[in-house]
This record gives sequence, structure tokens and C-alpha cells, in this order.
Amino acid sequence: MEATQDLNERRLADAWAELQSHSNKGRPLKADAYRLAFADPEFLLRRETRGIRFQLEMLKPDLAQQELGIENTIVVFGSARVREPGIAQEHLATAEASGNPKSIAKARALLRNARHYEQAREFARIVARYSKACPQEDQLFICTGGGPGIMEAANRGAHDEATLNVGLNISLPHEQSGNPYITPDLSFKFHYFALRKMHFMMRAKALVAFPGGFGTLDELFEVITLVQCKKAKPVPIVLFGSDYWKRLINFDVLVEEGMISAEDLKLFEYVDDPQVAWEYIMKFYDLPSV
Repeated sequence: MEATQDLNERRLADAWAELQSHSNKGRPLKADAYRLAFADPEFLLRRETRGIRFQLEMLKPDLAQQELGIENTIVVFGSARVREPGIAQEHLATAEASGNPKSIAKARALLRNARHYEQAREFARIVARYSKACPQEDQLFICTGGGPGIMEAANRGAHDEATLNVGLNISLPHEQSGNPYITPDLSFKFHYFALRKMHFMMRAKALVAFPGGFGTLDELFEVITLVQCKKAKPVPIVLFGSDYWKRLINFDVLVEEGMISAEDLKLFEYVDDPQVAWEYIMKFYDLPSV
């Protein structure tokens, strides 16, 4: 059986080596009916094979996480624009030197929000330290959108504790690469937002949303809606930075206007401290102290 497996892998390797050879020599890849279908990029990128690409984007990250024992995640969302305090302070100094009022205002906001970088990093450290003391089947792993800002901070916190962590990046017109703190074997890149969202939810045991923009709001409301409609199991949903979230969204208006029920406000919790966020998750699941 092992010999057969090796033989199949050899044939696959030869197919990809042929494509690599073309690329290295600068040769255009011409249509070839005789080329193996799964080694034919032109074929795989046709409109008609979109369904196959869906399956592949579902399968690749799933298998990789299974192989490394990633079954339970804490998903951390937040702005990609947040910077660590030192860098934010440098931006402010540069802006003040320029004398440009708009640049100064922007840099001050960046510095004001820099505290969330450290808070996200500390929250991830807390989760990682707890999980290291747990049996494999009970461990919780930090998972982010894989980019800079809050995502980088959370991956970095897990990296500080030398634990595996996941990054689910997305291919965008303004190319975004994975941050350097993601475990290399768990740094994934998606083309389809829908498949990426499914992977966020498949293993999520909690969602922690730090201040962010459209992307953060999109992911947050996706999760709240799935839980509200009972299309997903209830999970702790933490809104980190109560002042930001309460100024941004007046959920009470939705209740007053009959758009949601008062009970729906219990689907999430406001917090302002990394330890409190973790204690809320522990209480939700009645997790033992370790």
C-alpha cells in the first residue's frame, strides 16, 4: 500500500514539475488537452470549475488543521489599521513635524487606538497559556484573519507563548500578506470570502471583536445572525472596547423599533479588559482553572 502511495505522489510531482519547468524557462503555458486535468491551471480557473475551487478552498485548510490537532479556536477580529504603541507614537511625531492638521488628527487617532493592539496581544497570551496546560482535545487556539493590526497582535500573543495559531487571509486588490506571527503551516490564503467565513465558524468556540471597520462589522454580524437564527450553536461573542462599540452601534434602537427582541442583546457581552474577556468565555463553558 505504501509503495502505491509513493507511486501516485511521484506522478503528481512529475505533473507539477512540468509546469514549473515551463515557468522557469519563461515559456507560455499553451492549452494542452493531454495535460492532467488537476495539473492544468487554465482548466481549473475556468468559470465552469468554480465549484471545484470552492471544494478545494474548503478542503485544504480543513485537512491541514486536522493534521495539527486544531479542533477548537478563539476567533479574534479587529482593524488591520491598528498599530502597536511604539509605531503609533512614531507616526504622531512625523505628523506633528509636518504640521498638517489632517495628518496630525489621523496620527492621534492611531495612537489612541494603539492600546487595543496590546490588549489583543495580551488576550491571546492568556488563551495560549491556559491551553498549554490542557489535554490536546481541550486546547483552544487563536485564529485571526491573518493580516496586520489587531490580527497581528492576536497571532503575536499566541506566538509569544510558543503555541500554534491560525491565520485565514484573503486575496485582495491591495495585496495583503500574512503577518509573521502565524504558524507557517496554518497560514492560509483564500480567494472566496464565503469559504473563509465558513472556516472561521467551523471551529470557533468564541468570537472576540476588537474595534474595526467594515470587515470587522461584516464578520461580527455574520456570527450574531447565525447564532440568533439558530443556524449555529451559541458561542460567546465579546465586543472588546465598550466605548467604541456603544458609540458606533445603538443596539437599543433595534429593540425599541421592534427589529430585534430584548433577549437578543444577551447574545454578546461588552468588555474592556483581556482577563475579563477570557473569564467570560470560561464562565460560558464552565471551564476549570488550570
